[in-house]
Amino acid sequence: MNKFINAPEDITKELLEGYTLAYKDIVKLGAENIVVRTNPKPESKVAVITLGGSGHEPALSGFVGEGMLDCSVVGDIFAAPGAQRLFQALQMFKRDAGILLIVLNHSGDVMSANMACQLAERAGIKVKQVLTHDDISAGLDAPDEDRRGLAGCVPLCKIVGAAAEQGKSLDELVEIAERFNKQIATLAVAMRSCTHPQNDAVIASLPDGIMEIGMGQHGEGGSGGRTELVSADNTAEIMINQLMKKLNPAAGDNVLLYINGVGATTHMELDIIFRKAYQVLTAAGINVVDARIGEILTVQEQAGFQMILGKLDADHQDYLKNGRSNAPYWVNIGK
Repeated sequence: MNKFINAPEDITKELLEGYTLAYKDIVKLGAENIVVRTNPKPESKVAVITLGGSGHEPALSGFVGEGMLDCSVVGDIFAAPGAQRLFQALQMFKRDAGILLIVLNHSGDVMSANMACQLAERAGIKVKQVLTHDDISAGLDAPDEDRRGLAGCVPLCKIVGAAAEQGKSLDELVEIAERFNKQIATLAVAMRSCTHPQNDAVIASLPDGIMEIGMGQHGEGGSGGRTELVSADNTAEIMINQLMKKLNPAAGDNVLLYINGVGATTHMELDIIFRKAYQVLTAAGINVVDARIGEILTVQEQAGFQMILGKLDADHQDYLKNGRSNAPYWVNIGK
């Protein structure tokens, strides 16, 4: 392992210090491992909070800011924050308008969220959860509870964050989020896994010349299995076709298409992958109205990417494209 770190046990603390120092006009530490907006929104509006382990930067704290998240509760590397830490954040954002808690479907995050929400209920804090489950690698017909949350959580944060800024109620935000949840799908591929920066453990091992479609954010396997590495066009076709089978978009539909690099894959490769996926969609008469190529959720030095496809209702498209955001890793000047 070759990484520019100090003491392994200080990684999370130090990365959050560096991040909030760099963008101090936008974000700050509200408490230990709790990143909040420097300029909070009025308490008359719903607060949007999420949680997750560090090591996936810029996710998730990189999306705290106006028009996106109000707070990110951070765990140790690849580990969920404890329920007490999350409950501390919920207490900080207690308000009559309520709190929307966005939870990625990973066992540790779900456990912490459920326990913290139980504590919040006893304390009279109004909070509702939305569980993201965009990963389709468990199978196209797999139930939502068996599907992991991947980088599709990020456009969801943008959508509900913009809606919250407009003053939508907590119940309205849940409806907006769940409708988007049903229309977003992500599939990942890896050709090299990563090492854990605190203990040098190899998360998963892939031989040279082999790729695994469906590998998760921590080296978990998927139903796609391991195959020989093929060309960018062939890989993109395999993945976009699976995503289209899941969502069944029709000619004339408006969609988002994101290619999320997970750490060690160059922008050159991501651009080439996007090109082919875009060609497949447009050949089917599907309109790509929102597109991104870059790193929004990484897995240390893992080589590969996540392809995200989402069908967009008119309001979702408006929140994505026109809602202002100043989050450090999602700047949108808005209208």
